[in-house]
Amino acid sequence: MNSNKSQRVYRVDRFILPTPAREEFLEKALHTQRFLRSLPGFLQDFVLEQSSGNGEFKVVTIVEWESMESVEKAKPIVMAMHKEIHFNPQEMFTRLGIKSDQGYYSQMDA
Repeated sequence: MNSNKSQRVYRVDRFILPTPAREEFLEKALHTQRFLRSLPGFLQDFVLEQSSGNGEFKVVTIVEWESMESVEKAKPIVMAMHKEIHFNPQEMFTRLGIKSDQGYYSQMDA
């Protein structure tokens, strides 16, 4: 693996949302994803959705960053954007009953 790739960081967020939460969640999530694309160090992203068929949806967002340094620089910018649009993710998750598992990952050598 080349040294450039070893520095890349992947933010993977998994969400389980009740059907009534889907529209509001996706509106905010997609707005945030579009904003991330404008930030230095952003490489690519994916928003994936699966219907579980039991009144829930599963959504996974993946963002590839050049480095953890890029992530650290992006965090306060994203927080400021959320504040500007009066969006508190944790409040929305609680209010809508959204379960989440979020974290940073790095690529492993095969």
